[in-house]
Amino acid sequence: MRDTEWKLISELMKNSRRSDRELAKAIRVSQPTASRLIAKLEKEGKIQEYTMIPDFVKLGFNILAVTIVKLKQTLTSEEIDQAKKIMREALKVMPIQLVMLERGLGLNADGILISYHKDYASYVEFGQLLKRGAAEFLQTDEIRSFLIDLQDDVRFIPLTFSVVAQNLSRMKTQKE
Repeated sequence: MRDTEWKLISELMKNSRRSDRELAKAIRVSQPTASRLIAKLEKEGKIQEYTMIPDFVKLGFNILAVTIVKLKQTLTSEEIDQAKKIMREALKVMPIQLVMLERGLGLNADGILISYHKDYASYVEFGQLLKRGAAEFLQTDEIRSFLIDLQDDVRFIPLTFSVVAQNLSRMKTQKE
């Protein structure tokens, strides 16, 4: 990627609500150039969506759960497709604020879920739904969670992409 593309992505990560004119000024290009770059990056899939990060506590969510899952066996590609379909349908009716569900490697686990919950009771309900669903289809060996109290007075770096954006800018500058 070109330097201006890195800068543009970094600026959008900091604040995607800015106009093309404001972004152009921040990365020192013309407004039409910024608009073309945005369209190009969207078309290439380097920009997937524009979103915001709410204050989840103010929305009534007090727990962030990072849940790891260990399967008894590896899923076939057909089972993966079926699992995706089941999850999409389940999410339409379940009161879960699921942020991410991915398979991966590490911590003796096969997958990870990141979700927000109103309180511990709603997290427990989520865990029960997950265990029932996993028992019916996924054949899980183990499900473990790490819970974060979002109202804890000690916060280190809350969920934000601004830090990543700053690091992208710094990494690009160091390479030059």
